[in-house]
Amino acid sequence: MTAWTVEHVVRAGLPLRPQGAAHRVSSFLLPQSNSPDYPNRRAKKKTKLAPHPRLRLIRMAGLMELPAEGGFSFDLCRRNAMLEKNGLKMPGFRKTGTTIVGLVFQDGVVLGADTRATEGPIVADKNCEKIHFMAPNIYCCGAGTAADTEAVTDMVSSQLQLHRYATSRESRVVTALTLLKTHLFNYQGHVSAALVLGGVDVTGPHLHTVYPHGSTDTLPFATMGSGSLAAMSVFESNYKEGLTRQEGIQLVADAICAGIFNDLGSGSNVDVCVITKGKTEYLRNHQEPNPRTYASSKGFSFTKGHTEVLSTKITQLKLKPEVTEGDAMEEE
Repeated sequence: MTAWTVEHVVRAGLPLRPQGAAHRVSSFLLPQSNSPDYPNRRAKKKTKLAPHPRLRLIRMAGLMELPAEGGFSFDLCRRNAMLEKNGLKMPGFRKTGTTIVGLVFQDGVVLGADTRATEGPIVADKNCEKIHFMAPNIYCCGAGTAADTEAVTDMVSSQLQLHRYATSRESRVVTALTLLKTHLFNYQGHVSAALVLGGVDVTGPHLHTVYPHGSTDTLPFATMGSGSLAAMSVFESNYKEGLTRQEGIQLVADAICAGIFNDLGSGSNVDVCVITKGKTEYLRNHQEPNPRTYASSKGFSFTKGHTEVLSTKITQLKLKPEVTEGDAMEEE
């Protein structure tokens, strides 16, 4: 009981008045009938009041502290700062590579991406997909950690599908934007997903960028990823309002090619997605600016013995007899 101070009592909302100079809960009493702050001042008969229910709650709580009443909690930030001060090296962000872009043209939105997936200095996949389905009228390009971009876009795509079932209406781009940025903000940038979101809904074409920390931009053209600066130079030089469909596709392809040829983390082919009112066209491998320059017509053969065999294990597989429907009936 002695651990509760005036601050705890005030936070608990108790109508208590001080008695004496002490600042503990034990030195506070409930207002009496002859007190000026008692609501029924005209009461003639003094009555003994029962203990306030919140005071009983405090007595039962004992030494427990009250929880914070809303707002941000920076306890983990202080903990991390203390650990770092004591010599713990905090984990850093993995360097990734991608070029993703988008622009608004006169009839809709064009999105573009390269197809190289890297794992450190290794090209893990030469023809991956970085343009993710969100809704029939909304697509999203992802840069960063492949697992994060796929998981976040799949999760929001599922929520949009449920929303369409509940409302029987087409999904809006701003709905997808709100779901994405809220999720990313909750994780304070530790979900490595930088996104370019584009789509056409009842209010027209929309293009947004979503950063890993949850901040967003709404622009007529946008680039993200390690090759974004090279792609942005193409957009700033050639973009204009009222582009036709073919001009928009060509400009997006040129921007992706700029990222492919000037950024080591971007490469391989160009994927393009064109979204217009009531129609979406996904142009997979629209351009292949890096074709394989040499391939042996005979294929590649490696002489036996060039690779050392460390161990060999042969497991005999037991064949399981197949039982047809006729055989099963005869057995019965």
